[in-house]
Amino acid sequence: MAGVSVVIADDELLIREALRAVFEAEGDFTVVGAAATVDEAVALIEHHRPEVAVVDVRMPAGGGAEVARRVAGLGTRLVAFSAYDDAGHRRRMREAGVGEYVLKGMPNAEIVAAVRRAVAAGRLS
Repeated sequence: MAGVSVVIADDELLIREALRAVFEAEGDFTVVGAAATVDEAVALIEHHRPEVAVVDVRMPAGGGAEVARRVAGLGTRLVAFSAYDDAGHRRRMREAGVGEYVLKGMPNAEIVAAVRRAVAAGRLS
């Protein structure tokens, strides 16, 4: 396995597949797992210890904020991925320890850039 390891967590299969294709096309990312639920995301992060996880803000059983709380201290940087651009969702994710917040529908280059910033922040701390 080479490059930046990534876990993707979103309850929509199409989103998981699209994100996987985006990251794998970059050449320096390796998607080590994709989860549809909070529990699956936490299990993948605990097992693989990826450098970064892209998590949907709203998934059943707590969404991205719950994932962030449950994996705190493992060293995985989190990037929120959401259709919701309101202060409340952004605040909840920030309070849960998520450093980047990306909107669904953004250009792929912006999604990749947010993940790269998250990884860089983790390497500097």
